[in-house]
Amino acid sequence: MTLESTAPQGLSRQHQGWRRAAVRSSAVLAVAVLAAGFLSVAGPAEAASSKGCVGGGFTVLGHTSDFDATVPAPSGLFRVQGKYVQFDVDPVNFAIHNYAFTGAANELDITGGRFTPVFASKIPDHRGLVLNSAIALEVKDEDATLSRTGTGGLSMSIQAKDCATGGLFQMEPERGDGTRTRIVHRIADGAFYFDNANFRARLGDFVGSACTSVQTGPPSQFCVRVRTRVNIGNDVSSRFVVRDSAQVADRVLQPAWGPDFTNSLGLAETRDHCGGMSIWDVASGGRMGMVTGEDAVEVANSPTDCVQDCQAQNQVRGRLAVLGFPFPVAAGSKLTPRTSTDGLNAPLTP
Repeated sequence: MTLESTAPQGLSRQHQGWRRAAVRSSAVLAVAVLAAGFLSVAGPAEAASSKGCVGGGFTVLGHTSDFDATVPAPSGLFRVQGKYVQFDVDPVNFAIHNYAFTGAANELDITGGRFTPVFASKIPDHRGLVLNSAIALEVKDEDATLSRTGTGGLSMSIQAKDCATGGLFQMEPERGDGTRTRIVHRIADGAFYFDNANFRARLGDFVGSACTSVQTGPPSQFCVRVRTRVNIGNDVSSRFVVRDSAQVADRVLQPAWGPDFTNSLGLAETRDHCGGMSIWDVASGGRMGMVTGEDAVEVANSPTDCVQDCQAQNQVRGRLAVLGFPFPVAAGSKLTPRTSTDGLNAPLTP
């Protein structure tokens, strides 16, 4: 896998009732949940709390909390509206458009009180398969889960939390043929991918509560070697930081930029990564999501390659190192060019 192909273990994903429609039946299966992390990137680690979700909750297709049923799929984009985050869903393919923080007041806010777009789109390519069922929708407290099935064993699940920071979103594709689904991320105007200089400065160090030596570790769940980190940031909010969070997924390289290539970092992890888009091949049953705030700059082991009944590692808060990120982000750390067609037609990852 490429360096950015996995999300850190230790994300506070708890299995508390996320649900998605089962393929070829009406049974509902439990799936992994993303629970929010609630820590400041700039300051010392705080204990996990629910402060980041105070008053949070979604309205989806006219339904709010304590709704759990199937609803007809609309003919066009529909809004998933929360207090802290919002996004649009295309019922045809379960693509995401216009994901943004609203800037609603919260003591753990990372936007500086501003409406803050993050992703222009997250678009899966189902390669001829079609979603055609009703939408299984569950809205409860600050959580929302949407699922839909279709031809060829196709299933798509979207899980979201309405909180000011933490692990807030993931989508999960499944296919009857067991092959991967290509998902293309395009970053919203004003946001950008960048090489995190705080991680770059500590490359090779062992950090975490269980380390006895920065040079030798020894490596363990709570002593992890620092690798490069690609984050998403902007130039207006000093606490705003995001990371693509994947499980059983590979980032597709975008290398063929020719003589106009301007990213001078020169390392494979960032040399083949655009500043405004990324391409991912996600295993059937794998997950493609995002984490924000401290979860995005925590040094943790990669997750296991799990596509069924996955158990996230919990109870790690305060035991893993959080390196933060520089603000403002230096021009030389911002990945360029912003977009490229390279990789879009690359062979699907086996």
